[in-house]
Amino acid sequence: MGFDTQRFLNAIDEELICSICGGVLQDPLQIPSCEHVFCRTCIEEWLSQTQTCPIDRTPIEINQLKLVPRIIKNLLNHLEIKCENEGCTTTVKLDVLANHLVDCEYNKEQSIQCENGCGMVISNGNHRNHNCVQALNSELNSVKHELEKYRHDVEFYKTEISTLQEFIRVSRANSTVSDSFEDGEHDATLRWSTNLQLARITYWGGMISTPNIILQNTIKDALLESGCPINIIDDLMKNAHEQYWPQGLSTLETRQLNRQHYESYVCRRISNEQAIVVLSCDNRHMNQSMISEPGIVIIFSHGVK
Repeated sequence: MGFDTQRFLNAIDEELICSICGGVLQDPLQIPSCEHVFCRTCIEEWLSQTQTCPIDRTPIEINQLKLVPRIIKNLLNHLEIKCENEGCTTTVKLDVLANHLVDCEYNKEQSIQCENGCGMVISNGNHRNHNCVQALNSELNSVKHELEKYRHDVEFYKTEISTLQEFIRVSRANSTVSDSFEDGEHDATLRWSTNLQLARITYWGGMISTPNIILQNTIKDALLESGCPINIIDDLMKNAHEQYWPQGLSTLETRQLNRQHYESYVCRRISNEQAIVVLSCDNRHMNQSMISEPGIVIIFSHGVK
């Protein structure tokens, strides 16, 4: 689309007018065979519909277009044009218009620094509606949100470190103490748990406290596929129902009272299901009212990542 002719100080030669849009040529291209010239966007849009010259219907394809001769470029570059920004009365040569628009103080998209005290960078078009107090409060809330996220991350990694320390402790103990059947079972559970992906719960309210038998069988199959030790599968699936959850999770009321402790759980995702396993060996740091042996399975409608 060409430049509006009303923005130019002097009359424009017809050779510099696009016959498609009626404006002064912008980024022009030429049809080699007939030498007619048009704005790039105008002629490309035209040729996407019909492959002929708009003036004399000479056959032409879009890949045959070429740049205009230097003389036409020079004529265009020396035209004087008014700035398009409202309030600006500056007139510049067409070849420096783009540079002027970037620096124009009336450019509403230009970023400026607030001079009223907050120092925030805002768009020129919004400076009149800018409220320093509101902007700083918004920025502060954003920072608080980020800090809270980092705090949760720190707690998450603290529990993971605790799990690793427990695993190391057990490994060292096994190097000096004869293995018993119970120790072997515990080690198998630890090895299995460390192979499971850590889970992050984005919506604890999505937990299903009384899953039906079909849902339980689906999760049980997923546990088997993940390599869960056979000796704990039945106990884990038994603990998938709120009837067998620990005291801190056994009722809706107690779950609501203990919601602040959920973020401290080390949770591991069961395959790609919307379900997690909270193993006692991973959660030695938790209060006994929040964990059962060998662990609990929690199934969600959504919210597991």
